[in-house]
Amino acid sequence: MEILGYIGALLIGLVLGLTGGGGSMLTVPILVYVMLINPVVATGYSLFIVGTTSIFGALQNFRKGLVDVQKGFLFAIPSFIGVYLTRSFLVPIIPEEILTTEKFTLSKGTFLMLFFAVIMFLAAMSMLKKKKVEISEIAEKESSTFVLTIQTFFIGIIIGLVGAGGGFLIIPSLVLFAKLPMKKAIGTSLFIIAMNSLIGFIGDVQNLEINWLFLLSFTAISIIGIFIGTYLNKFINENLLKKVFAYFVLIMAFLILYKELM
Repeated sequence: MEILGYIGALLIGLVLGLTGGGGSMLTVPILVYVMLINPVVATGYSLFIVGTTSIFGALQNFRKGLVDVQKGFLFAIPSFIGVYLTRSFLVPIIPEEILTTEKFTLSKGTFLMLFFAVIMFLAAMSMLKKKKVEISEIAEKESSTFVLTIQTFFIGIIIGLVGAGGGFLIIPSLVLFAKLPMKKAIGTSLFIIAMNSLIGFIGDVQNLEINWLFLLSFTAISIIGIFIGTYLNKFINENLLKKVFAYFVLIMAFLILYKELM
């Protein structure tokens, strides 16, 4: 199982390198169900793994001119405030037993995994949904700085709860509201994910006992994966890849729901 977990670490980086996001949705299930780590700890570890791996992906895209640093900071600042506050204050105050009945107990870990499964389901459906919005329509969309700030702050809260990088939420916002082309949105998303995740993890350091040897070795394998994924990106059809990955995420969401509820 441990070997499978480390293969999963390579896969996390591979998917991040190929799609600019999505790898974070694999991290928590691999840590919880393969490496048998407590869900609360797993969401914290996921932020470090995804954040560190995304740094290398962002640097590669920056060298290609595919990172808009200014708009990246505009999105990242309210978002990582949301992540940090969630990991520092919201997650620790969630009770260990949220709801108890005669037949069922909703624990903190189960709640986080169920919430994660719902987010995975919505992300998969979003990736599978055919986009009918024309470029001209997108260009007409406007969003005030205030609305954008509130939106990205709440994205940060979701990221903090599920321990995912949030690329599946950030990329559509960058395309629709920041008017970035898709490739630049992917590169900028990795830049934002890196900041969000690592600052969120700082909020965890004071609350978790961290196995640094495991965390650093797992992350190192994931970094190798992102270099491979970035290289392979040139040879793989992006639309087909996203479709296959979306179906995989959908299946994973149902498996998590089944495992947690049954």
